[in-house]
Amino acid sequence: MQYDPDNIFAKILRDEIPSTRVYEDDATLVFMDIMPRTPGHCLVIPKTPCRNVLDASPRQLADVMATVQKIANAVMPAFDATGVTVQQFNEADGGQEVFHLHFHVLPRHPGQRMGPPGQMGDMDEIAANAQRIRAALAG
Repeated sequence: MQYDPDNIFAKILRDEIPSTRVYEDDATLVFMDIMPRTPGHCLVIPKTPCRNVLDASPRQLADVMATVQKIANAVMPAFDATGVTVQQFNEADGGQEVFHLHFHVLPRHPGQRMGPPGQMGDMDEIAANAQRIRAALAG
């Protein structure tokens, strides 16, 4: 399968559609999921074209995983979480819906179930949650 440069995450990278950005470095971007399954649910993507883990270069994977770890360590205190779920899907049959490599980072609490997929979140709440993560990253 080929990479589609018009996928929604590529458009976010080009600022063609809005997103609530949390963190960015030379190689990666982190933004809030607009259909959060838990408060603080965010996405980590490479800035370079990559469909998923199956075609990612070792450098893309290393860069993205370093950022996943950084964000996982930030969402824990930002949401007083006792755990974090990291999810990643590959190809349609593997559950992937947007065909640009991405990792979901979800802060978790005891007994907490994830919300249902596909439900739009409250944008004010999402913005406030992004600020909590930014504050945790700033120390």
